[in-house]
Amino acid sequence: MMKTIKKYFFRDIPSAMGTVISLGILLFMIIGPFVTKFDPLTVDMGAKLVKPGSAHIFGTDEMGRDIFSRLAYGAWYSMGTALAVVLLAALAGIIIGGIAGYVGGWFDNLVMRICDVFLSFPQVFLAMIIAAAIGAGIGPTIFALAVSWWPNYARMVRGMVIVIKEKLYVESAKSIGMHPLRIIFTIIIPQTMSMVIPQITMGIGNALIAASGFSFIGLGAQMPTPEWGAMISQGSRFIFNAPYYVIIPGIFIFLAVLGFSLLGDSLQEATNPELKNL
Repeated sequence: MMKTIKKYFFRDIPSAMGTVISLGILLFMIIGPFVTKFDPLTVDMGAKLVKPGSAHIFGTDEMGRDIFSRLAYGAWYSMGTALAVVLLAALAGIIIGGIAGYVGGWFDNLVMRICDVFLSFPQVFLAMIIAAAIGAGIGPTIFALAVSWWPNYARMVRGMVIVIKEKLYVESAKSIGMHPLRIIFTIIIPQTMSMVIPQITMGIGNALIAASGFSFIGLGAQMPTPEWGAMISQGSRFIFNAPYYVIIPGIFIFLAVLGFSLLGDSLQEATNPELKNL
Protein backbone atom coordinates (compact mmCIF):
# COMPACT_ATOMS: atom_id res chain seq x y z
CA MET A 1 0.00 0.00 0.00
CA MET A 2 2.72 2.47 0.98
CA LYS A 3 4.69 1.60 -2.17
CA THR A 4 1.63 2.32 -4.30
CA ILE A 5 1.06 5.67 -2.58
CA LYS A 6 4.72 6.59 -3.06
CA LYS A 7 4.64 5.54 -6.72
CA TYR A 8 1.67 7.71 -7.61
CA PHE A 9 1.77 10.61 -5.17
CA PHE A 10 5.25 10.97 -3.64
CA ARG A 11 7.55 9.68 -6.37
CA ASP A 12 9.62 12.89 -6.42
CA ILE A 13 9.56 16.46 -5.10
CA PRO A 14 7.11 17.86 -7.74
CA SER A 15 4.65 14.98 -7.20
CA ALA A 16 4.85 15.41 -3.42
CA MET A 17 4.25 19.15 -3.80
CA GLY A 18 1.28 18.54 -6.08
CA THR A 19 -0.22 15.99 -3.69
CA VAL A 20 0.19 18.18 -0.61
CA ILE A 21 -1.10 21.35 -2.30
CA SER A 22 -4.08 19.58 -3.89
CA LEU A 23 -5.05 17.90 -0.63
CA GLY A 24 -4.63 21.23 1.17
CA ILE A 25 -6.98 22.98 -1.26
CA LEU A 26 -9.57 20.20 -0.98
CA LEU A 27 -9.24 20.21 2.82
CA PHE A 28 -9.75 23.97 2.88
CA MET A 29 -12.80 23.50 0.67
CA ILE A 30 -14.28 20.91 3.05
CA ILE A 31 -13.52 22.35 6.50
CA GLY A 32 -13.08 26.06 5.71
CA PRO A 33 -16.76 26.98 6.07
CA PHE A 34 -16.87 25.28 9.48
CA VAL A 35 -13.90 27.13 11.00
CA THR A 36 -14.78 30.67 9.96
CA LYS A 37 -16.84 32.72 12.39
CA PHE A 38 -18.19 35.16 9.80
CA ASP A 39 -20.99 34.84 7.28
CA PRO A 40 -19.64 35.44 3.74
CA LEU A 41 -22.67 37.54 2.76
CA THR A 42 -23.12 39.64 5.90
CA VAL A 43 -22.50 43.33 5.22
CA ASP A 44 -20.73 45.44 7.86
CA MET A 45 -20.10 48.94 6.53
CA GLY A 46 -18.29 49.83 9.73
CA ALA A 47 -15.54 47.34 8.86
CA LYS A 48 -15.08 47.93 5.14
CA LEU A 49 -11.61 47.42 3.63
CA VAL A 50 -10.04 46.46 6.95
CA LYS A 51 -6.48 45.25 6.46
CA PRO A 52 -5.53 41.66 7.38
CA GLY A 53 -5.15 41.30 11.13
CA SER A 54 -6.28 39.41 14.19
CA ALA A 55 -9.97 40.23 13.72
CA HIS A 56 -10.04 39.46 10.00
CA ILE A 57 -7.12 37.25 9.02
CA PHE A 58 -7.37 38.14 5.31
CA GLY A 59 -9.06 41.53 5.78
CA THR A 60 -12.47 42.64 4.55
CA ASP A 61 -13.92 43.84 1.27
CA GLU A 62 -15.65 47.11 0.36
CA MET A 63 -18.86 45.90 2.03
CA GLY A 64 -17.15 44.83 5.24
CA ARG A 65 -17.48 41.12 4.42
CA ASP A 66 -14.74 38.86 5.78
CA ILE A 67 -12.46 37.73 2.95
CA PHE A 68 -11.38 34.50 4.67
CA SER A 69 -14.98 33.36 5.01
CA ARG A 70 -15.69 34.33 1.40
CA LEU A 71 -12.67 32.34 0.24
CA ALA A 72 -13.74 29.35 2.31
CA TYR A 73 -17.29 29.31 1.02
CA GLY A 74 -16.10 30.37 -2.43
CA ALA A 75 -13.98 27.23 -2.69
CA TRP A 76 -17.21 25.29 -3.14
CA TYR A 77 -18.16 27.50 -6.07
CA SER A 78 -14.72 27.74 -7.70
CA MET A 79 -13.43 24.20 -7.13
CA GLY A 80 -16.93 22.76 -7.48
CA THR A 81 -17.30 24.39 -10.88
CA ALA A 82 -13.88 23.13 -12.02
CA LEU A 83 -14.60 19.57 -10.84
CA ALA A 84 -18.04 19.58 -12.46
CA VAL A 85 -16.64 20.79 -15.79
CA VAL A 86 -13.92 18.14 -16.09
CA LEU A 87 -16.13 15.31 -14.84
CA LEU A 88 -18.98 16.15 -17.22
CA ALA A 89 -16.63 16.68 -20.16
CA ALA A 90 -14.74 13.47 -19.39
CA LEU A 91 -17.95 11.45 -18.94
CA ALA A 92 -19.35 12.64 -22.26
CA GLY A 93 -16.02 12.13 -24.01
CA ILE A 94 -15.54 8.63 -22.59
CA ILE A 95 -19.03 7.49 -23.62
CA ILE A 96 -19.01 9.04 -27.08
CA GLY A 97 -15.37 8.26 -27.85
CA GLY A 98 -15.64 4.72 -26.49
CA ILE A 99 -18.67 3.86 -28.59
CA ALA A 100 -17.23 5.54 -31.70
CA GLY A 101 -13.90 3.71 -31.42
CA TYR A 102 -15.56 0.34 -30.90
CA VAL A 103 -18.29 0.68 -33.57
CA GLY A 104 -16.09 2.33 -36.18
CA GLY A 105 -17.40 2.96 -39.68
CA TRP A 106 -19.68 5.87 -40.49
CA PHE A 107 -20.52 6.53 -36.84
CA ASP A 108 -16.85 6.90 -35.95
CA ASN A 109 -16.31 9.24 -38.90
CA LEU A 110 -19.33 11.33 -37.92
CA VAL A 111 -18.16 11.68 -34.31
CA MET A 112 -14.64 12.63 -35.38
CA ARG A 113 -15.92 15.26 -37.80
CA ILE A 114 -18.08 16.74 -35.01
CA CYS A 115 -15.00 16.79 -32.78
CA ASP A 116 -13.06 18.54 -35.56
CA VAL A 117 -15.75 21.22 -35.76
CA PHE A 118 -15.56 21.85 -32.01
CA LEU A 119 -11.77 21.82 -31.97
CA SER A 120 -11.55 24.23 -34.90
CA PHE A 121 -12.57 27.01 -32.49
CA PRO A 122 -10.42 28.19 -29.57
CA GLN A 123 -12.11 26.29 -26.75
CA VAL A 124 -12.38 29.13 -24.26
CA PHE A 125 -13.73 31.42 -27.00
CA LEU A 126 -16.33 28.79 -27.96
CA ALA A 127 -17.31 28.42 -24.31
CA MET A 128 -17.67 32.21 -24.00
CA ILE A 129 -20.03 32.26 -26.99
CA ILE A 130 -22.16 29.48 -25.48
CA ALA A 131 -22.21 31.10 -22.04
CA ALA A 132 -23.10 34.51 -23.49
CA ALA A 133 -25.94 32.93 -25.48
CA ILE A 134 -27.56 31.08 -22.56
CA GLY A 135 -26.88 33.62 -19.83
CA ALA A 136 -24.43 34.34 -17.03
CA GLY A 137 -24.11 32.14 -13.97
CA ILE A 138 -22.33 29.12 -12.57
CA GLY A 139 -24.64 26.61 -14.28
CA PRO A 140 -24.18 28.12 -17.76
CA THR A 141 -20.41 28.29 -17.16
CA ILE A 142 -20.24 24.58 -16.33
CA PHE A 143 -22.37 23.68 -19.34
CA ALA A 144 -20.43 25.92 -21.75
CA LEU A 145 -17.00 24.67 -20.69
CA ALA A 146 -18.06 21.01 -20.62
CA VAL A 147 -19.57 21.28 -24.11
CA SER A 148 -16.39 22.84 -25.49
CA TRP A 149 -14.00 20.38 -23.78
CA TRP A 150 -15.58 16.95 -24.30
CA PRO A 151 -13.96 16.41 -27.75
CA ASN A 152 -10.50 16.28 -26.10
CA TYR A 153 -11.50 13.26 -24.05
CA ALA A 154 -13.49 11.70 -26.89
CA ARG A 155 -10.53 11.72 -29.30
CA MET A 156 -8.15 10.33 -26.67
CA VAL A 157 -10.48 7.52 -25.58
CA ARG A 158 -11.46 6.68 -29.15
CA GLY A 159 -7.81 6.21 -30.14
CA MET A 160 -7.17 3.90 -27.19
CA VAL A 161 -10.35 1.89 -27.82
CA ILE A 162 -9.35 1.24 -31.43
CA VAL A 163 -6.18 -0.45 -30.16
CA ILE A 164 -7.72 -2.28 -27.19
CA LYS A 165 -10.66 -3.76 -29.13
CA GLU A 166 -8.20 -5.86 -31.15
CA LYS A 167 -6.88 -7.59 -28.03
CA LEU A 168 -7.51 -11.31 -27.60
CA TYR A 169 -9.61 -10.95 -24.44
CA VAL A 170 -11.99 -8.61 -26.29
CA GLU A 171 -12.31 -11.08 -29.15
CA SER A 172 -13.03 -13.80 -26.59
CA ALA A 173 -15.81 -11.69 -25.07
CA LYS A 174 -17.31 -11.22 -28.53
CA SER A 175 -17.15 -14.95 -29.25
CA ILE A 176 -19.24 -15.84 -26.20
CA GLY A 177 -21.95 -13.37 -27.22
CA MET A 178 -21.34 -10.60 -24.69
CA HIS A 179 -23.31 -7.45 -25.51
CA PRO A 180 -21.19 -4.74 -27.22
CA LEU A 181 -22.10 -2.11 -24.62
CA ARG A 182 -21.01 -4.45 -21.84
CA ILE A 183 -17.74 -5.09 -23.64
CA ILE A 184 -17.15 -1.34 -24.05
CA PHE A 185 -17.95 -0.27 -20.50
CA THR A 186 -16.78 -3.24 -18.44
CA ILE A 187 -13.76 -4.44 -20.40
CA ILE A 188 -12.41 -1.74 -22.71
CA ILE A 189 -13.14 1.57 -20.94
CA PRO A 190 -11.45 0.52 -17.66
CA GLN A 191 -8.27 -0.05 -19.66
CA THR A 192 -8.27 3.60 -20.74
CA MET A 193 -8.39 5.03 -17.21
CA SER A 194 -4.60 5.09 -16.86
CA MET A 195 -4.58 7.88 -19.46
CA VAL A 196 -7.91 9.52 -18.66
CA ILE A 197 -7.44 10.05 -14.90
CA PRO A 198 -4.20 12.06 -15.23
CA GLN A 199 -5.85 14.19 -17.90
CA ILE A 200 -8.85 14.82 -15.64
CA THR A 201 -6.54 15.80 -12.78
CA MET A 202 -4.60 18.28 -14.91
CA GLY A 203 -7.85 19.50 -16.42
CA ILE A 204 -9.10 20.66 -13.02
CA GLY A 205 -6.53 23.46 -12.99
CA ASN A 206 -7.40 24.54 -16.53
CA ALA A 207 -11.11 24.47 -15.70
CA LEU A 208 -10.50 26.58 -12.59
CA ILE A 209 -8.67 29.22 -14.62
CA ALA A 210 -11.41 29.28 -17.26
CA ALA A 211 -14.26 29.40 -14.74
CA SER A 212 -12.55 32.14 -12.72
CA GLY A 213 -11.95 34.06 -15.94
CA PHE A 214 -15.62 33.80 -16.83
CA SER A 215 -16.57 35.19 -13.43
CA PHE A 216 -13.99 37.96 -13.80
CA ILE A 217 -15.54 39.21 -17.04
CA GLY A 218 -19.10 38.80 -15.77
CA LEU A 219 -20.16 35.57 -17.51
CA GLY A 220 -19.75 33.28 -14.51
CA ALA A 221 -20.71 33.66 -10.87
CA GLN A 222 -22.34 36.96 -10.04
CA MET A 223 -21.68 39.07 -6.95
CA PRO A 224 -22.28 38.73 -4.06
CA THR A 225 -21.56 35.04 -4.69
CA PRO A 226 -18.15 34.44 -3.06
CA GLU A 227 -16.47 32.92 -6.11
CA TRP A 228 -12.71 33.48 -6.41
CA GLY A 229 -12.73 34.98 -9.91
CA ALA A 230 -15.65 37.25 -9.05
CA MET A 231 -13.78 38.38 -5.93
CA ILE A 232 -10.76 39.34 -8.03
CA SER A 233 -12.99 41.23 -10.45
CA GLN A 234 -14.65 43.14 -7.63
CA GLY A 235 -11.36 43.75 -5.84
CA SER A 236 -9.62 45.11 -8.94
CA ARG A 237 -11.31 48.44 -8.26
CA PHE A 238 -9.39 48.68 -4.98
CA ILE A 239 -6.04 47.31 -6.16
CA PHE A 240 -4.07 50.32 -4.93
CA ASN A 241 -5.57 50.93 -1.50
CA ALA A 242 -6.47 47.28 -0.70
CA PRO A 243 -4.17 45.03 -2.78
CA TYR A 244 -4.80 42.05 -0.48
CA TYR A 245 -8.38 41.96 -1.82
CA VAL A 246 -7.05 40.81 -5.21
CA ILE A 247 -3.79 39.12 -4.26
CA ILE A 248 -5.18 36.59 -1.76
CA PRO A 249 -7.84 35.05 -4.06
CA GLY A 250 -5.23 35.06 -6.84
CA ILE A 251 -2.83 33.09 -4.63
CA PHE A 252 -5.52 30.48 -3.95
CA ILE A 253 -6.19 30.09 -7.67
CA PHE A 254 -2.46 29.86 -8.39
CA LEU A 255 -1.92 27.20 -5.72
CA ALA A 256 -4.89 25.12 -6.88
CA VAL A 257 -3.75 25.20 -10.51
CA LEU A 258 -0.15 24.41 -9.55
CA GLY A 259 -1.14 21.57 -7.24
CA PHE A 260 -3.46 19.76 -9.63
CA SER A 261 -1.09 20.27 -12.57
CA LEU A 262 1.84 18.74 -10.66
CA LEU A 263 -0.37 15.92 -9.39
CA GLY A 264 -1.63 15.21 -12.91
CA ASP A 265 1.93 15.10 -14.26
CA SER A 266 2.89 12.69 -11.48
CA LEU A 267 -0.03 10.37 -12.21
CA GLN A 268 0.73 10.47 -15.92
CA GLU A 269 4.38 9.56 -15.41
CA ALA A 270 3.49 6.83 -12.92
CA THR A 271 0.94 5.17 -15.20
CA ASN A 272 2.83 5.83 -18.45
CA PRO A 273 6.53 6.06 -17.56
CA GLU A 274 7.57 6.11 -21.23
CA LEU A 275 6.04 9.61 -21.53
CA LYS A 276 8.60 11.06 -19.11
CA ASN A 277 11.33 11.14 -21.75
CA LEU A 278 9.18 12.56 -24.53
